[in-house]
Amino acid sequence: MHSSTHTLAPPTREASLVAWLRLIRSRRVGAATFFRLMAEHGSADAALEALPEVARAAGVSTYAPHSIAAAEAELARGRQAGARLIAYGSADYPASLAQITDPPPLIWALGRVDLLRQPMVALVGARNASSLGTRMAKRLAEGLGEAGIVTVSGLARGVDTAAHMASLATGTIAVQAGGIDVIYPTENTRLGEDIAASGLRLSEEPPGLHPQARHFPRRNRIISGLARAVVVVEAAARSGSLITAKNALDQGRDVLAVPGHPFDARAAGCNMLIRDGAMLVRGVDDILEMLEQEPQLPLPAVADPDVPVRRHTPNVVDIPTRAPTRPAADTPKLHAAILSRLGPSPVAEDQLIRDLDLPAHAIAPELLNLELDGQITRQAGGLLSLKP
Repeated sequence: MHSSTHTLAPPTREASLVAWLRLIRSRRVGAATFFRLMAEHGSADAALEALPEVARAAGVSTYAPHSIAAAEAELARGRQAGARLIAYGSADYPASLAQITDPPPLIWALGRVDLLRQPMVALVGARNASSLGTRMAKRLAEGLGEAGIVTVSGLARGVDTAAHMASLATGTIAVQAGGIDVIYPTENTRLGEDIAASGLRLSEEPPGLHPQARHFPRRNRIISGLARAVVVVEAAARSGSLITAKNALDQGRDVLAVPGHPFDARAAGCNMLIRDGAMLVRGVDDILEMLEQEPQLPLPAVADPDVPVRRHTPNVVDIPTRAPTRPAADTPKLHAAILSRLGPSPVAEDQLIRDLDLPAHAIAPELLNLELDGQITRQAGGLLSLKP
């Protein structure tokens, strides 16, 4: 299992929360970069102070971190919507999500936060689901709810909608691709309001953000990260549901799929998953039987806010963000070597380091520089690719 070993004390003061929010919202700082900067500099304030110099070392001369005013405005808007901001390491942060390699440092929550402490299973599938697909999603969600398991999905049309509606009474969590106060698609506005009233909505994005295509894959890692298992009900051969399934495998979760007719394109993805080893699902009993056989995910220790941040975590490459000490003339060559080995298809960072046959401590800061320079992007599961 790929699991996170980040050790951070959550912010306990408003000023610290603002600093965390400024850091994660700063340009070209995603979840992985956030934790690297915190590990190197020890606090969000120190990381923010260092960011312009880090960016200059990467060739970005006009870099400015996210402003205090913008962060405070986000806090005000989220709270006005009735949501609260949960920080990584806090008691309410979902333990299963903290296990993944790139958990969101901050996540907006609207509704019943207590659902995050219950066992969760994700149900995902096609937006253009068939009648059989929506009926299956409904039956599975109802059965899971009767067994005391919360259903997690993405509030999309089709399978997601059916799963949420069937589990409203027993516990449902919708992970949104846009802001916590932006329900997409708009036809699910009433459902989203019902989930906020009796279930839970989550988003790592700032309030007011209308989702775009690039936000959905990032959202999907949270859906799978929350759950003990991911069940794909219907999915085409190339679909977001298969991205969620891949994330689940990278995160060490079980993947299950409902089989379909070979002539139905909406079943192609599920049939491929089963061919490649996913567990076949005939009904909720198959899911419950699998869950009984699997041990619970270990709960990570909640960081003590009175204990300073540990700057070096075991089993994790500690990535310095200061300018490298080797001769500057070597840097362009290393950048070229890194970029030549990357393409649109993601590559594992440790594999890239092995291919380059150089020490990790020499490559890691340049990966950060290239990320801040907008030339490469990090994806779920510690994967790297060229920026599209």
